[in-house]
Amino acid sequence: MDKEKLAKEAIEFRPITETDNEFLYTLYASTRAEEMAMTGWNEQEAEKFLRSQFNLQHTQYMKNYTEGGTFEIILVDHIPAGRLYLQRKPNDLHIIDIALLPEFRGKGSGSRIMKELMTEADQKKLPLSLYVEQFNPAMGLYERLGFEKKELTGVYFSMVRPPIKIN
Repeated sequence: MDKEKLAKEAIEFRPITETDNEFLYTLYASTRAEEMAMTGWNEQEAEKFLRSQFNLQHTQYMKNYTEGGTFEIILVDHIPAGRLYLQRKPNDLHIIDIALLPEFRGKGSGSRIMKELMTEADQKKLPLSLYVEQFNPAMGLYERLGFEKKELTGVYFSMVRPPIKIN
């Protein structure tokens, strides 16, 4: 899939359902693949750990972001490609989590989604915020899009993009 083709592909969103859990686990595991490769664990040990971490994260997201939270599957040309979890608060549009499968990373869909979120935040005159691991390659994209590092908490930077005034 090349960038020019992806730019023409439809990006849509739909709410997650219970039937998405295996897809969401696979997506989560793909975001931790490099880390797992460094552990020296066998495949079964890594999967047991990843499943427990996924279940914990998923439960925490569903429990802690009930007010204003939306949990959606990202579809690229009707194919599940990732997830976008948002919290719309009166004073902030917060990206709880955004992740794409490896085959969709670095090809423009993440940038398109981020620009849509920036437009929404600008129209509502709200900052757009997120947390990102300090060594995540997406940090460069966020900085290019105008996000500023605010605080390092553990391994995560909080980042905020102030709203741009629209005439």
